Parts: sequence; structure tokens; C-alpha cells
Amino acid sequence: MRILALDAATSACSVALVEDGRVLAHRLKVMERGQAEALMPMLADALDETGLAVADFDRIAATVGPGAFTGIRIGLAAARGLCLASGKPFFGLTTTRAVAGGVFADERPGMTLVTVVEAKRAELFGQLFSPDLEPLGEIFAAAPQDFVAHLPNTPLMLVGDGSIRLKDVLRGPNVSWSRAPGHPDAVQVALGVAERADQGHAPLPPRPLYLRAPDVTLPK
Repeated sequence: MRILALDAATSACSVALVEDGRVLAHRLKVMERGQAEALMPMLADALDETGLAVADFDRIAATVGPGAFTGIRIGLAAARGLCLASGKPFFGLTTTRAVAGGVFADERPGMTLVTVVEAKRAELFGQLFSPDLEPLGEIFAAAPQDFVAHLPNTPLMLVGDGSIRLKDVLRGPNVSWSRAPGHPDAVQVALGVAERADQGHAPLPPRPLYLRAPDVTLPK
């Protein structure tokens, strides 16, 4: 199965073309802004590398959130456009699951994975996963000082671009920080979508997952 995956939900922008777990092409740029201008040229470059067209893929995938309001919509708008043009189905993946998928295999045993996504406000977005990437609860939003209330008394492996804000809050022998990049990667989006499909999970729809209302200032 071929999956074309996109991500622009947080502090990076990436594209991955994956077939049966094998990465055919991959592009990733760490960037706080500018994803709208970067995403489609990156995709065109990856498609040129493989000689494939969008119609050659079985599924189109993207992160649905939580994350940056604009970034989520950029990735979803691009994915929905590709689906409409090609007739291919959309499969979404949460940002937290994509980040958890980046934790290295040798870091996972015996750990509760704690994904921490930067919300660019007082709170952080978090979700817990087992070592085999099964969710251990719903996604939540909490200020750094309140984050500990959501965590179990087990060995913890933190990952995500927001985890640095917990350095002064979470300390001790049971707390570790993953070597994985803090941002989601489209490769993990593709692999996560494939795994969920194999397990019989229904696909997430192409709708943004927001944990709070967007901050918008209307013109006077």
C-alpha cells in the first residue's frame, strides 16, 4: 500500500511517500512559519524523485492536530485538495501519535511515553502512550505546573516540541527525555495511518482537532 503523507501542524513541515512501510521519498524542514509556501513544492520535489503521481497512491494522510491553528489548516487543506483531485481517501492522524511514533525503539521498553506539543500559549497539549504506541487516555491541555497531575507514577519518556517547558517541573530518576525530534514527521504519519488501518481503526476525518478556540482578532 502506498501512502502520501503531509504534516505542517507544529514547528516543521514535511512530506513522505511510503510504500508498505518503506520510505520512497522524504522531505522535512524545521520552520516556525512559512509552511504554506513550502509544503506543495516539497511534495512536487518528492514526487519527481520517485516518478510517481498523486493518483498512484492508495491513501492521502495528514496530521489533524492539536498544534498551530494555521499549520493544521495548511496541511489539511493540501491533503483535501489532493483527495478531491485524485479521488483517493483521506486518513488523519493526531499530532501526538505522530510525535510518539518518533520515539526510538530502544527508548520505549518499560516507559510511559508522554507527548508534549507546544500550544504557543500558557498551556501545553499532551497525551500518554504505552511502549507499543497505544493511547493511554485522551489528549489534554494543561499549563506546565499542572501537567504533573495528568501523569502516572511510572517511568516517563517525554517527547515533543513542548517538553522543554517541563524541564523545571518534572525531575527525578523516573523522568527521561527522548532523543527523537520534537516535531511530528510525515514518515510517522504514514506509518501510524497504516498501523491504525491494519488494526481496524476507522480513519480520522479531514477536520482540525482543536482543544481550544482559535485566537482571532477581528478588524474594527
